[in-house]
Amino acid sequence: MPKTLLFNKPFGVLSQFTDSSTASSKSRTLSQFIDVPGVYAAGRLDKDSEGLLVLTDDGKLQNRIASPKHKTPKCYWVQVEGSPDEANLQALRDGVSLKDGMTAPAKVRRMEEPAELWPRNPPVRYRKSVPDCWLEITISEGRNRQVRRMTAAVGHPTLRLIRYRVGNWTIDGLESGAWRFAER
Repeated sequence: MPKTLLFNKPFGVLSQFTDSSTASSKSRTLSQFIDVPGVYAAGRLDKDSEGLLVLTDDGKLQNRIASPKHKTPKCYWVQVEGSPDEANLQALRDGVSLKDGMTAPAKVRRMEEPAELWPRNPPVRYRKSVPDCWLEITISEGRNRQVRRMTAAVGHPTLRLIRYRVGNWTIDGLESGAWRFAER
């Protein structure tokens, strides 16, 4: 029976089991949290992002999650600099122009800071003179650093990015750095 697990990836952890960089700049990897042989990340979550990472030994499932042609929805909680107005939100909903082309339309809404949010280490920089707010952004593509590039394109750089959901799986009840087997 295939194994699939859900991991709440902390900030600063690579979405792989080994780090090929030089010894002086070694990063934390999945192997410091997960000791389940034969599973690999279905898609990626960059080192500066947190939240749900699905790992599996099922190649078909891995492809269905990671390949843009399957359009698996991924929902993010995004803390952005400033306070986007309705025109900014609508631009994200319509799709924004990035260096690698237009993004597909996204589902976007303002949200309160998540109540179940864990502290980030290191903390997000705080500036009294610059407000911030939280957005929920759902996309079905998966370009490199896409959500960060989208919010920057509308003038509101991402301060913190947490993937909350992939398909029907969420990080509900999963502490940062913890994992559990997924129900399929």
